[in-house]
Amino acid sequence: MPSGKTVKLILYEVLQFAALIIPVLVVMERFAIIIHNVKGQDLTAYWLVVAISIAYVTSMTLVVWVPLKYLVLKQRINTQWRPTALVYIILCTFPCFALIITSSKVQVDSGHRSDQFTELPVSLVLFSLICVDIIERIRPCRLTGQSDSLDPDLNIPPYPILTHLEQVTTVSGQLHSDETQSLPETRNGRVSGRWQDNTGSPSPSTLSSRAPSTTYLYSSRPQSYPGRLGFLWRRDERSQVFVDSFLFWLDTVEMVRVAGEPPVFYSAWVFPIYIFAFLSTLRIAVTPNNPLLSSAGVALQDLPFFIIRFALLIVFGYVTPVLYPLKNALVSLTFVYFTLLSKLRIFRGQSMF
Repeated sequence: MPSGKTVKLILYEVLQFAALIIPVLVVMERFAIIIHNVKGQDLTAYWLVVAISIAYVTSMTLVVWVPLKYLVLKQRINTQWRPTALVYIILCTFPCFALIITSSKVQVDSGHRSDQFTELPVSLVLFSLICVDIIERIRPCRLTGQSDSLDPDLNIPPYPILTHLEQVTTVSGQLHSDETQSLPETRNGRVSGRWQDNTGSPSPSTLSSRAPSTTYLYSSRPQSYPGRLGFLWRRDERSQVFVDSFLFWLDTVEMVRVAGEPPVFYSAWVFPIYIFAFLSTLRIAVTPNNPLLSSAGVALQDLPFFIIRFALLIVFGYVTPVLYPLKNALVSLTFVYFTLLSKLRIFRGQSMF
């Protein structure tokens, strides 16, 4: 009976391998249909493309994918980048996007417009990419029982839990009390013992640290809410990974969707759209906790996407919602401001807001 880790490993590898070969076979078969129609119902051209797709899948599996998985699983090196994801977008996403662009060019040159790759192939390619990203993120977790933490920071709740309140005397009040106690009292010509025992009073540095404050401690686990609706407050990092992954790729999905519009697909704009969409997928090679991911997102996605969408709105009208270029512009501007401009002396003045 195989262990749970072995079953999980086999499941992940089968899913990743399926996400690798299925999009390539589907897109190439769709491309073979286009060649078949353009060549005047020529079956030879159709089966030639199908044979090339099978040969490509077999060669890349034996030459690249299997040796890479062996090295990655054997060494188990925890780095700031993911070699499996990088090889995946080179072996699968890149040829799929290239075939979609080629199909547009072939149909425009021949005057035969029959297939825009609008739904199944493009959605399958992007869904497989998201699945690979989810598997790479959720791999450190176990599938049953309570979740292992993917990131120590994920255990910190996003809200403060008031655990302790301590009333501390103010500095002025403490000084006033000490001065009252340290005044000399003369009784029968002799100084009281209070004056002589002044060495035990707290130092000014100790007094300055006793500012009035309220202590808020962050608990390592969220509050538990009893009752029948207590499950509504439960949170699991494994389910959050699925949400984060789909939101992470939502901008790229929308950009590729715009390329499926007939006026855009049968024009030269399909080339920059798919080229920059592929460049944005390179972010999958960076781990989610890598600080480089923020700058890579602006350089590979938000800034070029804003330029392309702004141009598309001018040329084709509202083929894409205005919300997306606004998002790209705001993300780029805030990144430049908080990482570069806020470091300048003019923005560090205490008199400014």
